[in-house]
Amino acid sequence: MDPEGTPIPFSELVRVADAMFAECNDDEEALAPRLETLPEPIRNELLVSDLLNAWQVFFYFFRTWPIEIVRERLELEPASVLVPGVILEEIELLDLVFRVTDRQPVVTVSDGDTVLATFSGTTAYRDALSFIETTL
Repeated sequence: MDPEGTPIPFSELVRVADAMFAECNDDEEALAPRLETLPEPIRNELLVSDLLNAWQVFFYFFRTWPIEIVRERLELEPASVLVPGVILEEIELLDLVFRVTDRQPVVTVSDGDTVLATFSGTTAYRDALSFIETTL
């Protein structure tokens, strides 16, 4: 939604996404900085829409390449799954879950029942991995 709370027409989001993909040739390393140039309301809507996939959003926020299975898993999910969250990986019975909350990336570490740690911002993924490494 834009700052006045009115939804951005889906046709406008599709137009912007199509132009971005054409310009960036579907390259996430080119797409991430291009997303930064969009007006904030449009960017925020795209980051949790079905027009991007979860991998593109992950790369936009973290600018890092996770292990291949994580990247492949995220490529198969639309960015809209990031509102409730998607499991990135399971490490020694701990789940890393990535979601977008209030336009910010959030990564939680849980044991399946209890959230053990929550990290937000552009270092959230790295911080969550470090937490797991020091916890195990």
